[in-house]
Amino acid sequence: MEYLEIGQLVNTQGIKGEVRVQPNTDFIDERFKVGNHVFAFPKNGNTEELEIDGVRNHKGFILLHFKGRDSINDVEYLKPAILKIDANQRKTSDLKPGEYFYQQIIGLDVVDESGNQVGVIKDIMDMPANDVWVVDRKDKDDLLLPKIDSVVKKVDIPNHKVIVELMEGME
Repeated sequence: MEYLEIGQLVNTQGIKGEVRVQPNTDFIDERFKVGNHVFAFPKNGNTEELEIDGVRNHKGFILLHFKGRDSINDVEYLKPAILKIDANQRKTSDLKPGEYFYQQIIGLDVVDESGNQVGVIKDIMDMPANDVWVVDRKDKDDLLLPKIDSVVKKVDIPNHKVIVELMEGME
């Protein structure tokens, strides 16, 4: 089964089985709702499927409660854990033209308009104005690439590359 990361379970919350989650998705309301199933990948390596039966926001975190987990003792062993969903739950209709899932972008080769290799996208920073793609460059510091039309000229998912125009001062 292929999975998509949607957040990180960072801690417990209170004593009634709630957990604190740092979301890693643009579709928070869709991914974290009562009745959804998520997969927890804790450090102990035992993947577990959990059903959400309670959701609320609290100070920038999503607080989740899972069906049948009514005590802190029922969830404490999960922390920390990565939360994922089955990749088949992803709907491309969720995206507008020019939008991509993080998993589609991370790992793509970055080349300039002349075809010269710049690096590989290793992370995405979600900033207020626009996303910033972090490009890992061999023997150089990371390049912070703003996801704006004047810089990102073409995202070519089938050919596993992004064509960019590096503006003066970006190097």
